[in-house]
Amino acid sequence: MRHVYRTALLLLIVGGIALTVVLRPQADEKPDGAALFRSKCSMCHGADGKGFAAIKTPDFTDPKVQSAITDKEMTTIIKEGKKGTAMLPFADKLKDDEIEALVKFIRSLNSKKAANGK
Repeated sequence: MRHVYRTALLLLIVGGIALTVVLRPQADEKPDGAALFRSKCSMCHGADGKGFAAIKTPDFTDPKVQSAITDKEMTTIIKEGKKGTAMLPFADKLKDDEIEALVKFIRSLNSKKAANGK
């Protein structure tokens, strides 16, 4: 009978460890900037990042737009929104690493960068 209890206890311990390993978030998983852009930004900035003239959103594929704003400024706008525009703050909706992934993705939309293969 002791053997049955030991076996059951061992199975519970091993199962608990295995479950912990499976359910633990991967530390090296980085947020997907493209997926975040599609779900959080595309309704105002367009699926392709070209924006909409009717609501005066920027064309992120335009090198002039890209060069007119630093990563720090872009991060601040995403976090705090932009007064006088429809851009709302996302600080309470996105984590810092998600915002960083968004900035990197938005930078990848630069048509000049894409044309140069960089």
